Amino acid sequence: MGEPEIMTVSRSWEVHLLGGWEIFQDRRPVRVTYRQQRLIAVLALYGSQPRSFLAGMLWPNSSEKQATGSLRESIWLVSHQLPGLLVEGRDPLALDPNVVIDVHIVRRQAEALQTNHGPQDELERVEMLETLRNAELLSGWYEDWITAEQERWQQLRVKALERLAAQFLVHGETGLAVEAAACAIGVDPLRESAERLLLEAYLSEGNIAQALRSYEAFRARLRDEFGVEPSSRLAELMAPLQRPRNPAFRSAGHRNGP
Repeated sequence: MGEPEIMTVSRSWEVHLLGGWEIFQDRRPVRVTYRQQRLIAVLALYGSQPRSFLAGMLWPNSSEKQATGSLRESIWLVSHQLPGLLVEGRDPLALDPNVVIDVHIVRRQAEALQTNHGPQDELERVEMLETLRNAELLSGWYEDWITAEQERWQQLRVKALERLAAQFLVHGETGLAVEAAACAIGVDPLRESAERLLLEAYLSEGNIAQALRSYEAFRARLRDEFGVEPSSRLAELMAPLQRPRNPAFRSAGHRNGP
């Protein structure tokens, strides 16, 4: 008779940092305290790190001894409450390489967009738009280490939305191009490249009135924030829509009027 088969329990972990914190074990949500959330989030964003780095980042206002003790306690809790999430070993510390992290997935998709290897059909483009629409990084977290990451993430997100809007335009999907460009403006209301894509989308679908309204709103935002006008390139795009269509006729009408 052969050796008895040893049964193993497979644990599949997923960490979600976009649109709010969540962690799943075998697709079931798991409750985790905020202290453990912070440690897991740092490892998800920064990858494998020395314990000294983690202690200083997560407890910057504590003494080295206190920060080290707080980190040690958090590691112990994560190791015992969430078995298999961390790599076995002392230093450096890392999440298991099989952990699925939504930030990594969306980053790879965004990078593919920048190299023209993004979604190839409309359904995939729409799915990515929906992902990017709500992809705020750890919304409601305000510590110094995360605000810097949030700023970098917003830049990546807005560039991906712009690239997606451009792809929608290339494929004649003007309504979706409007949505993607508007989402980019929602992330960065003063970004002229996103405004240009929005105007091009409106003009492509023949929505001249909305293009003019959007342009004037953008001009107002720039004046209020910086006291400047849009670039000449953007102004040239809108100039034909702002000139009288028949100046001679308008002039004649003015002379012959009451």
